[in-house]
Amino acid sequence: MTLKLENVEVSIQAAPILRGVSLEVGTGERMGLVGRNGAGKTTVMRTITGLANMAAGRVLWNGEDISSMPPRQRAQLGFGYMPEDRRLVPDLTVEENMLLPAWVNKEIDGQKGLEFIYDLMPELTEMALRKALLLSGGQQKMVALGRALIAGRKLLLLDEPFEGVAPALAKRISEVITSLRGEGLSVLIAQSELSHSLELLQRECVIERGEIIKVNVIEQARKESS
Repeated sequence: MTLKLENVEVSIQAAPILRGVSLEVGTGERMGLVGRNGAGKTTVMRTITGLANMAAGRVLWNGEDISSMPPRQRAQLGFGYMPEDRRLVPDLTVEENMLLPAWVNKEIDGQKGLEFIYDLMPELTEMALRKALLLSGGQQKMVALGRALIAGRKLLLLDEPFEGVAPALAKRISEVITSLRGEGLSVLIAQSELSHSLELLQRECVIERGEIIKVNVIEQARKESS
């Protein structure tokens, strides 16, 4: 399944945020979207999920134009989104937060999803009945990643997954994402720099002032430097 953005433009209160953004994420590919704060990374993510209104351009999924498809239907396609601020419900438990996609989308098998997440991140099993507000920031990131994975079995969108996370937990999150190789899951990671994820990405798109200014093939560059 291939995700493609074609000449996407988004404005917020008449201010242009994305200016003709085009990018493509192939089946099973892990791509970075790298840029400074305010460069447009989160808006790209929100555009893919249908949460941002486009002024121009198209979003294609496996060749189908989904530009006018609402967020709920995009989630049914297998899109999972982990926002930068996690967006957990404080008074719900860890398990309840992860089950939210299944509660609103009957096509998602919540129990099967939980089994997958607990196998992938066994440390969440120990926290399952704890309320989200009692967790550290890094632990909340892991719960948000689990929730995104329950919905996102085809496309995983991660917005600053390592931001504000202790080094040990950042390494653990990186290990979890790396372990998803071979699942046929496409991953797009937005971040300010690549220090935590260089080894797990294949390509990076660099965005500045709402424009993609270059695309680097990381694996090829790694081979050339070795």
